[in-house]
Order: sequence, then structure tokens, then C-alpha cells
Amino acid sequence: VQLQASGGGLVQAGESLELSCVASGTPFSINAMGWYRQAPGKQRDLVATITSGGSTNVADSVKGRFTISRDNADNTVNLQMNSLTSEDTAVYYCAADPRSRPGSSTYTYWGRGTLVTVSS
Repeated sequence: VQLQASGGGLVQAGESLELSCVASGTPFSINAMGWYRQAPGKQRDLVATITSGGSTNVADSVKGRFTISRDNADNTVNLQMNSLTSEDTAVYYCAADPRSRPGSSTYTYWGRGTLVTVSS
């Protein structure tokens, strides 16, 4: 399984951005998909995950601002990010796993990451 993320960029605080990730290869083996992020000098943290059935898990730090969604037919997972702040600046990684609820950061497949920079 290969994951290709897109949609990162530079935005102003308060603006919105949407990330997308497409799975290719053998995507039928995927159950959970999600987004993690790593800010400079910090560990990689959960942003949001979603199972093939649509159950979501969203980090408290982005709850109410970020929405994760998924299209199983197209093997894509999206992250709509609203009301961005400088604290959201990070490299965002798409992840996928055959399990429905893999442990944090134990996902089997990872994309290369896409940089989101929020200027204040």
C-alpha cells in the first residue's frame, strides 16, 4: 500500500486548508486511516483517525476545528482544517492500517508527509 498526501501549504491564521490522501497498491487491505502531525522539535502526534465503518477519533487539540472524512470507494481520506493557528504548523502524515484501531503511531503504512505552515 502506498499513501500519497497532498494539500499542504502556507496559510494565514484563521484560514482553512484541506489535506487529502490517496491509497494505492492493495487498498482493500486497509481498515483504519488517519492523520498524524509532527511539529519542529516535537514528537509525532495523533490528529484524527477514521475506520472503514466511519468511526472517528479526533485529538482534543483540534476537535471542533478539524474534520476527518473518508471515501472507501476512492480509497481516500481527507482532513478539513478550519480556524488554523500557528500551533497547527507541522508536517502532516497520512497513515493506514489493516486493523480497525491500531495503537497510536503503530500504523503499518505511512505517507511521506505534507507541510502545513500557518503564519500569525
